[in-house]
Amino acid sequence: MHPRPARHTRWRRAFADEARAERPDLALLCLLIGTEADPALDERGMTAVRRRLDLLARHLPRSPGGPRAWAAELGDLLGGRCGFAGRPGDYDRLESALLHRVVRRGRGLPILLSVVWIEVARRAGAPVYGVALPGHFVVGFGSPDADAGRGCGPYDTCGAPRACEEPVLADPFAGGRLLSCTDARVIVAGATGAPLEPAMLRPAGPCDIVLRVLNSIRAWAAARPERTDVALWAVDLALLLPAPADRLRYDRARLLVERGDFRAGAADLDAYADALAATDEADAERVRLQARAARARLN
Repeated sequence: MHPRPARHTRWRRAFADEARAERPDLALLCLLIGTEADPALDERGMTAVRRRLDLLARHLPRSPGGPRAWAAELGDLLGGRCGFAGRPGDYDRLESALLHRVVRRGRGLPILLSVVWIEVARRAGAPVYGVALPGHFVVGFGSPDADAGRGCGPYDTCGAPRACEEPVLADPFAGGRLLSCTDARVIVAGATGAPLEPAMLRPAGPCDIVLRVLNSIRAWAAARPERTDVALWAVDLALLLPAPADRLRYDRARLLVERGDFRAGAADLDAYADALAATDEADAERVRLQARAARARLN
């Protein structure tokens, strides 16, 4: 296998350092993901994206009112005047998961459009956060704990507007459409068949958002067997996030074997089996058999 170019090593080091910072920079982490997919993306390109986000934020009024007013202002600016929104076909394009391309095109996955909203709103001083609903990422405005036991958005469980405006959910993929509690329930039921739980409305941290972006990229690559290169770098970055799941190491090992790097893949499989043995010896032995099979392909 060829060694990685120095630029990739540099960007990965920057990604790992930022992911472990006290307050990780969401935009920077998403831009560093872009360096894996786009060799043309460099410091100048990343700076240009950040300046674009700064410029968009300057078009927002300072303290327009409550959460509902903030959501309306963002919807008017990003979803209306700037045309940021998504379409079903965006799920078929890798660039829809790359922040620098989404900022340029105004199109992308729900989670990347939400990142744009979060970063622009945050720069303007809005009380904004990401909400990782199963199956569809959205943004919230206001205090996420204000009505934790009452549902979501400015609606009571019956669908009638509340006097209290906290919190408010908006869907950047739909151009900023406000979501009622019924809307959120439908999204969750469609993705999981389960009811909406208050925990699903909690703010997603920067590294949680980045991991979900990487999972979206992995899902894109999984549907395209010829793009194991993309799947591999997405797993590599996920492993650089704090407290990565052990399963990621197994997934990486399987990708290495699939790509023909049998020696490295077998070594990773053995390492995963050793970690697994403490809790499940039967599964550990199954993984060791996979490692032996990979080494046999070296002959």
